[in-house]
Amino acid sequence: MTADYAGRRTLDSVVRARDIFGQHHFTIISDKFHVYRALFLCDRFGIQAIAYGAPDLPWSVSVRTRLREYGARCKAVLDVYVLGTQPRFRGQPITLPVDAPVATDTDAPPISPAVQK
Repeated sequence: MTADYAGRRTLDSVVRARDIFGQHHFTIISDKFHVYRALFLCDRFGIQAIAYGAPDLPWSVSVRTRLREYGARCKAVLDVYVLGTQPRFRGQPITLPVDAPVATDTDAPPISPAVQK
């Protein structure tokens, strides 16, 4: 997992993941209502992606964000099919440390009984 500080919007992050970070398969973790747009953009830019949509917040907490998402979906369709929008910030390719060992449960220190409750 890495942060993309130049990914100012979903289209930027999706294309930069492919072009800058060299990733053609990845998992998107976001709000459930956002992953549909992210998967749409991945599909249109030739990226194989799966998504995990986090549980929704109550409408009272997320109404502004959800309303914004409807406009963002329309903008994504315009960007792909009409405007041909590309990421605002490109940059040099960045190699991710994908060969780093992955921690497993056996690598973790034991959990004390007080913490397990």
